[in-house]
Amino acid sequence: MSGHLNAHGITHLRHVDLAVPDFAVQRSFYTDTWGLTEVGTDGGLSYLAAEGSPEQYVVRLRQDADKRLDLIAFGAESEAAVDALAQRLEGLGDRLVSAPGPLQTAGGGYGLRVFDVDGRTVEISTGVATRTHRPVEEGEAVPVRLSHAVINSDDIDRTRAWYTEHLGFMLSDTLASPHMGQMMHFLRCNDWHHSLAIARGPHVSVHHVSFEMRGLDEYMRGTGRVMRAGIKKVWGPGRHLAGNNTFSYFLDPSGNTMEYTTELERLETDEWHPSIYDISDPMTQDQWGTSDPMSELIARESFNDVDRGLFVAPPV
Repeated sequence: MSGHLNAHGITHLRHVDLAVPDFAVQRSFYTDTWGLTEVGTDGGLSYLAAEGSPEQYVVRLRQDADKRLDLIAFGAESEAAVDALAQRLEGLGDRLVSAPGPLQTAGGGYGLRVFDVDGRTVEISTGVATRTHRPVEEGEAVPVRLSHAVINSDDIDRTRAWYTEHLGFMLSDTLASPHMGQMMHFLRCNDWHHSLAIARGPHVSVHHVSFEMRGLDEYMRGTGRVMRAGIKKVWGPGRHLAGNNTFSYFLDPSGNTMEYTTELERLETDEWHPSIYDISDPMTQDQWGTSDPMSELIARESFNDVDRGLFVAPPV
């Protein structure tokens, strides 16, 4: 089997769905400042697409009294793959939130939802209609596509084991500290270095959601635009060692961390051997040396609030 291909037919990260109390403020942040395009609304829902991506939407916002992660959605190669995965997950004792069937969300399709080991809702879907997208132009500082999602867990090995054993994700690399042990696992479902990563935090929550920009110039222009808009920058600009991608992290109005990135590594070879990178080495965090050194203060910004939606299916 190729090291790039997921054993259970999971193809890519589709979208991350967030519930927020300050819906209007968030909606305006994502469209006016962050550069996503609203492609549909439905009551207290906003569907936000990335200009360069064929996905119907990459972020869904939902108005709710509680701030939570509604779900993380991944693509699958076929209805048969979704059905087989449902059978596998039930056999492993997982709780399906919804059995395989037609999706009621934008773009339709066929999918299942399951609680992961920490209680997040994960959707696996196929046959979702694509949207007409376009090449992002030179100098245009808007997200091309969703790059990856990072989640906080108070037991990153258990969470990693669930995603590798139950969904067939593969470990790409790990970040570790001499004093604190393993701090982050990077997981892939295709040839991108990671579509999902699991960060060590005090509780289960969203760590950050990352958006791929067209190139370095567009990444820097976007970073500058968000800074000028007065949005709190958490960390960056810099360039990580694991994944070799650039990073600029900002706090959205409800305290979720959002990242602009570009040039995330694609794994050329199937014989990929995961490395453990020492985060006490400044080169691990930032090869350029342009960002502030990683500190407990910076790390704490991405701990986020305790997720209120664990083991509770989102209403939509």
